[in-house]
Amino acid sequence: MSPNKRIFLRGCMKHCPVCGQGHLFRRWFSMLERCPKCDLKFERIEGHWTGDLGINTIVSFGALLIVLLVGFLAFWPTPPIVAIIIAAVAVAGLLPLAFFPFSKTIWLALDLMMRPLEPGEVRPGFGPQPESN
Repeated sequence: MSPNKRIFLRGCMKHCPVCGQGHLFRRWFSMLERCPKCDLKFERIEGHWTGDLGINTIVSFGALLIVLLVGFLAFWPTPPIVAIIIAAVAVAGLLPLAFFPFSKTIWLALDLMMRPLEPGEVRPGFGPQPESN
């Protein structure tokens, strides 16, 4: 498996993209500052978490679009409008909350794929280390 694929799959499973450590959240909406195993700081740069909001928005709007399209196309020409609205409101209200921690680790994985680890960002044995003279 390619390193980028491994990083992305770990992120999709709510695990640290670098080492695969799970249990990165104290509660559903409260993520640790660093990985307990490799010591990766999850907020790598200031403003890092704006990307996870984008991921969550894309997934939520995509799911909402699918619900609306399937609801209308499956029952055309007389779609059950009330049922479709109830399903759409449920998806729009619940999915962003349910997907929240996944969006954080997926964004972290994507960030690591775009900006690889720099020396010293993680404990020895987990990535590049500063050269010692």
